[in-house]
Amino acid sequence: MIDSIDAVPLTQVSTADATAWHAVVAASLAADLPEEPCPTFEQTHARLAVTGRDNRRLLWLATEADGTVVGVAGLRLFTPEGQRHLAELELHVTPERRRSGVGSRLLATAVGAAREEGRRSLVAAAPGEGPAGAFCAARGFRRVLAFDHLLLDVAQADTTEADAEHPGYELVGWTGTVPDELAEAFASAKNAMNDMPTGDMDYGSQTWTADRVRAMAEVLADRGDLLLTIAALGKGEMAGYTEIVIRSGETGRAQQYDTAVAPAHRGHGLGLWLKAEMVRRLRAEHPGIGEVETDNAQENTHMLAVNRSLGFRFHRSTHEYQLDLRTD
Repeated sequence: MIDSIDAVPLTQVSTADATAWHAVVAASLAADLPEEPCPTFEQTHARLAVTGRDNRRLLWLATEADGTVVGVAGLRLFTPEGQRHLAELELHVTPERRRSGVGSRLLATAVGAAREEGRRSLVAAAPGEGPAGAFCAARGFRRVLAFDHLLLDVAQADTTEADAEHPGYELVGWTGTVPDELAEAFASAKNAMNDMPTGDMDYGSQTWTADRVRAMAEVLADRGDLLLTIAALGKGEMAGYTEIVIRSGETGRAQQYDTAVAPAHRGHGLGLWLKAEMVRRLRAEHPGIGEVETDNAQENTHMLAVNRSLGFRFHRSTHEYQLDLRTD
C-alpha cells in the first residue's frame, strides 16, 4: 500500500544508504536490462558521493514501515545559466514492489521538489522496451527523443582511418584534466556540442569555459574514473575531440563520452579519424577493454554513420521522456 511507503530524503550518503541504493538499482536493472553489466557497488557509491560541479542533487529512499528500502529516486538540478529550468530524474523500484505505488510516491516527491526549485521541465530516460516507458507515459510525460545504443568490439574495429592524411591538422592526446595550454581551445570546441540533436526536449544550452572543463575532469577523477581524450588541432584552434571514460573498477567496457567537430572544420572526416585513433590508443594502453558503448540520437544520422564505419553495431534503444511542470 502506498500509505506505508515513506520517501526519505538523503542529505548525507552513508555506506548503508549506498548499499541499499545499489541493491535496488541492481535488482531494477537486472529485470529491465538483463544483458547489461550491472554497476559495481563502488561505482554506485562514488556516483552518489561525488556530485558534479554544474548541478545539485536531491536523493530519496522509498522505505516500508519496517525500514526495508524498495525504491530510490535522484533529482539532478542543473545550475548553468542556460539550463536552470531543467531537472533530470532517476527512479528505480525493486521488481517485486512495482505496481504498488512506490514509483508514484517517489515521482510525486521529485516533481514537488522540482517545482519548488522553479524548474519547468523534468526529463527521464527509459529503456526502449519495458515498463519504465509505460510508467512515464501514464503519468503525463511526453517522449521527446530516442537514442540508439551501439557497441564496438575493440579488437574487430576498422581503424584504417587513423592512417589517413589530414593536411593542416595534428592529433594530440591526454589523460584526465586538459593541459593548461589547451584548456581555452578545448572549452571552445566543447561548445560545438550545442548543436547536437535534442528532438523536442527542453534541453537549453551549455557554455563551456576552461574552468568548467577542468571541473568535469576533477569530478571523474574523484569518482576513480579514467578520462581519455584525443583532439585534432588545426588552423590555430581545436577542430574537434573525442572522449572515452573507463569507470572505476571496470574490466571490460568503456563508455564513449563526447565526440564533436567544430562547424568550421566539418566535412573533412575528422570525427572518424579521431575515433579510430582512440581505438588504437585503447588497444595499446588498456588491452583489457574489449567493448566501447556509445549512444546517439536516432536523428543524428551523421554520427551514427561514422560509428558504423568504425564497426559499432546496434545494441539497444533508450527513450527520453519529458514532463512539463507548472510552477505557478
